[in-house]
Amino acid sequence: MHLRARTLRRTPLLPAAVLLLATACSSGQQASENRSGQTGFVSGSGQVSIFAAADRQPAPNFGGETLDDKQWNLADHKGKVVVLNVWGSWCPPCRKEAPDLIAASKQLGADVQFIGLNTRDLDKAPGRKFVQEFGVEFPSVFDPSGKQLLGFKGQISPTSIPSTLVIDKQGRVAGRVIGEVTTQTLVGMVNDAAAG
Repeated sequence: MHLRARTLRRTPLLPAAVLLLATACSSGQQASENRSGQTGFVSGSGQVSIFAAADRQPAPNFGGETLDDKQWNLADHKGKVVVLNVWGSWCPPCRKEAPDLIAASKQLGADVQFIGLNTRDLDKAPGRKFVQEFGVEFPSVFDPSGKQLLGFKGQISPTSIPSTLVIDKQGRVAGRVIGEVTTQTLVGMVNDAAAG
Protein backbone atom coordinates (compact mmCIF):
# COMPACT_ATOMS: atom_id res chain seq x y z
CA MET A 1 0.00 0.00 0.00
CA HIS A 2 2.80 2.36 0.86
CA LEU A 3 4.49 1.64 -2.48
CA ARG A 4 1.29 2.41 -4.40
CA ALA A 5 0.90 5.77 -2.70
CA ARG A 6 4.47 6.71 -3.62
CA THR A 7 3.85 5.73 -7.27
CA LEU A 8 0.73 7.85 -7.43
CA ARG A 9 2.58 10.87 -6.11
CA ARG A 10 5.27 10.54 -8.83
CA THR A 11 2.84 10.05 -11.73
CA PRO A 12 2.01 13.78 -12.16
CA LEU A 13 5.73 14.49 -12.50
CA LEU A 14 6.13 12.18 -15.51
CA PRO A 15 4.25 14.40 -18.02
CA ALA A 16 6.16 17.45 -16.77
CA ALA A 17 9.49 15.62 -17.18
CA VAL A 18 8.59 14.51 -20.71
CA LEU A 19 7.59 18.08 -21.62
CA LEU A 20 10.80 19.47 -20.15
CA LEU A 21 12.90 16.91 -22.04
CA ALA A 22 11.13 17.65 -25.32
CA THR A 23 11.68 21.37 -24.82
CA ALA A 24 15.37 20.87 -23.99
CA CYS A 25 15.95 18.79 -27.13
CA SER A 26 14.49 21.41 -29.47
CA SER A 27 16.75 24.34 -30.24
CA GLY A 28 15.20 27.72 -31.02
CA GLN A 29 16.31 27.43 -34.63
CA GLN A 30 14.78 23.97 -35.01
CA ALA A 31 11.50 25.17 -33.57
CA SER A 32 11.46 28.10 -35.98
CA GLU A 33 12.16 25.85 -38.94
CA ASN A 34 8.74 24.13 -38.83
CA ARG A 35 10.26 20.68 -38.31
CA SER A 36 8.18 17.70 -39.25
CA GLY A 37 7.82 14.81 -36.84
CA GLN A 38 10.51 12.92 -38.74
CA THR A 39 14.23 13.40 -38.29
CA GLY A 40 16.79 14.83 -40.65
CA PHE A 41 14.72 17.10 -42.86
CA VAL A 42 12.52 20.17 -42.81
CA SER A 43 9.02 20.16 -44.24
CA GLY A 44 6.75 22.97 -45.29
CA SER A 45 6.76 25.63 -47.96
CA GLY A 46 10.12 27.03 -46.92
CA GLN A 47 11.08 30.01 -44.81
CA VAL A 48 12.70 32.71 -46.91
CA SER A 49 15.34 35.19 -45.70
CA ILE A 50 16.64 37.97 -47.97
CA PHE A 51 19.76 39.91 -46.92
CA ALA A 52 20.46 43.49 -47.94
CA ALA A 53 23.82 43.95 -49.67
CA ALA A 54 25.30 45.66 -46.59
CA ASP A 55 24.27 42.74 -44.35
CA ARG A 56 25.50 39.84 -46.48
CA GLN A 57 28.06 37.48 -44.98
CA PRO A 58 30.66 35.64 -47.08
CA ALA A 59 29.82 32.06 -47.97
CA PRO A 60 32.52 29.58 -46.96
CA ASN A 61 34.71 28.38 -49.80
CA PHE A 62 33.30 24.92 -50.19
CA GLY A 63 33.84 22.30 -52.83
CA GLY A 64 34.92 18.76 -53.47
CA GLU A 65 34.24 15.73 -55.60
CA THR A 66 30.88 15.63 -57.33
CA LEU A 67 28.57 12.68 -57.81
CA ASP A 68 29.98 12.34 -61.34
CA ASP A 69 33.58 12.18 -60.00
CA LYS A 70 34.67 15.68 -61.00
CA GLN A 71 36.00 18.52 -58.85
CA TRP A 72 33.89 21.59 -58.07
CA ASN A 73 34.85 24.66 -56.04
CA LEU A 74 32.90 27.82 -55.24
CA ALA A 75 35.99 30.00 -55.78
CA ASP A 76 35.96 29.03 -59.47
CA HIS A 77 32.55 30.70 -59.90
CA LYS A 78 33.16 34.21 -58.54
CA GLY A 79 31.41 36.77 -60.69
CA LYS A 80 28.34 34.52 -61.06
CA VAL A 81 25.32 34.13 -58.85
CA VAL A 82 25.47 30.64 -57.34
CA VAL A 83 22.47 28.66 -56.08
CA LEU A 84 23.45 26.02 -53.53
CA ASN A 85 20.84 23.39 -52.69
CA VAL A 86 21.45 21.03 -49.77
CA TRP A 87 19.70 17.70 -50.28
CA GLY A 88 19.77 13.98 -49.61
CA SER A 89 18.25 11.11 -51.56
CA TRP A 90 16.62 9.91 -48.32
CA CYS A 91 14.73 13.21 -47.84
CA PRO A 92 11.05 13.36 -49.02
CA PRO A 93 10.91 17.20 -49.17
CA CYS A 94 14.05 17.11 -51.35
CA ARG A 95 12.21 14.90 -53.81
CA LYS A 96 9.22 17.25 -53.74
CA GLU A 97 11.27 20.37 -54.51
CA ALA A 98 13.52 18.79 -57.20
CA PRO A 99 11.22 19.72 -60.16
CA ASP A 100 11.12 23.35 -58.97
CA LEU A 101 14.92 23.54 -58.75
CA ILE A 102 15.27 22.06 -62.23
CA ALA A 103 12.70 24.50 -63.63
CA ALA A 104 14.48 27.45 -61.98
CA SER A 105 17.87 26.37 -63.32
CA LYS A 106 16.46 26.13 -66.85
CA GLN A 107 14.66 29.46 -66.56
CA LEU A 108 17.74 31.29 -65.22
CA GLY A 109 20.15 29.74 -67.72
CA ALA A 110 23.93 29.65 -67.86
CA ASP A 111 24.42 33.00 -66.12
CA VAL A 112 23.60 31.33 -62.80
CA GLN A 113 25.58 28.37 -61.44
CA PHE A 114 23.47 25.76 -59.65
CA ILE A 115 25.25 23.31 -57.35
CA GLY A 116 23.84 20.64 -55.10
CA LEU A 117 25.33 19.50 -51.82
CA ASN A 118 24.39 15.84 -51.47
CA THR A 119 24.72 15.18 -47.76
CA ARG A 120 24.46 12.11 -45.54
CA ASP A 121 24.21 9.63 -48.40
CA LEU A 122 27.00 7.23 -47.41
CA ASP A 123 27.48 6.04 -50.98
CA LYS A 124 27.19 7.87 -54.32
CA ALA A 125 24.71 5.34 -55.76
CA PRO A 126 21.53 6.73 -54.09
CA GLY A 127 22.47 10.29 -55.05
CA ARG A 128 23.19 9.26 -58.63
CA LYS A 129 19.84 7.46 -58.80
CA PHE A 130 18.07 10.59 -57.50
CA VAL A 131 19.80 12.79 -60.12
CA GLN A 132 18.90 10.35 -62.90
CA GLU A 133 15.29 9.92 -61.75
CA PHE A 134 14.62 13.68 -61.69
CA GLY A 135 16.83 14.65 -64.63
CA VAL A 136 19.00 17.01 -62.59
CA GLU A 137 21.55 18.53 -64.97
CA PHE A 138 23.61 20.60 -62.51
CA PRO A 139 26.40 18.96 -60.44
CA SER A 140 26.25 17.99 -56.77
CA VAL A 141 29.19 17.85 -54.38
CA PHE A 142 29.20 14.53 -52.51
CA ASP A 143 29.26 15.15 -48.74
CA PRO A 144 28.59 11.82 -46.98
CA SER A 145 29.84 12.93 -43.56
CA GLY A 146 28.20 16.37 -43.61
CA LYS A 147 31.61 18.07 -43.25
CA GLN A 148 30.95 20.52 -46.10
CA LEU A 149 27.54 21.37 -44.62
CA LEU A 150 29.13 22.12 -41.24
CA GLY A 151 31.20 24.81 -42.97
CA PHE A 152 27.96 26.80 -43.31
CA LYS A 153 27.51 27.05 -39.53
CA GLY A 154 25.48 30.15 -38.73
CA GLN A 155 24.01 30.22 -42.24
CA ILE A 156 22.44 26.74 -42.46
CA SER A 157 21.71 24.37 -39.61
CA PRO A 158 22.98 20.81 -40.23
CA THR A 159 19.40 19.63 -39.61
CA SER A 160 17.90 21.99 -42.20
CA ILE A 161 17.58 19.68 -45.16
CA PRO A 162 16.57 20.74 -47.72
CA SER A 163 18.01 24.25 -47.66
CA THR A 164 18.91 26.60 -50.49
CA LEU A 165 21.34 29.51 -50.46
CA VAL A 166 21.63 32.20 -53.11
CA ILE A 167 25.23 33.46 -53.21
CA ASP A 168 25.84 36.77 -54.97
CA LYS A 169 28.58 37.59 -57.49
CA GLN A 170 30.91 38.65 -54.67
CA GLY A 171 30.56 35.31 -52.89
CA ARG A 172 28.19 36.57 -50.17
CA VAL A 173 24.96 34.92 -49.02
CA ALA A 174 22.14 37.07 -50.44
CA GLY A 175 19.22 34.80 -49.52
CA ARG A 176 18.26 31.57 -47.83
CA VAL A 177 15.33 29.17 -47.92
CA ILE A 178 14.97 26.69 -45.08
CA GLY A 179 12.72 23.91 -46.34
CA GLU A 180 11.30 23.39 -49.80
CA VAL A 181 11.88 26.08 -52.40
CA THR A 182 9.58 26.96 -55.29
CA THR A 183 10.61 28.04 -58.78
CA GLN A 184 9.01 31.47 -58.45
CA THR A 185 10.64 32.21 -55.10
CA LEU A 186 14.06 31.08 -56.25
CA VAL A 187 13.98 33.03 -59.53
CA GLY A 188 12.98 36.17 -57.61
CA MET A 189 15.79 35.69 -55.09
CA VAL A 190 18.38 35.18 -57.82
CA ASN A 191 17.22 38.26 -59.70
CA ASP A 192 17.47 40.32 -56.49
CA ALA A 193 20.98 38.99 -55.81
CA ALA A 194 22.11 39.73 -59.36
CA ALA A 195 20.77 43.29 -59.14
CA GLY A 196 22.49 44.06 -55.83
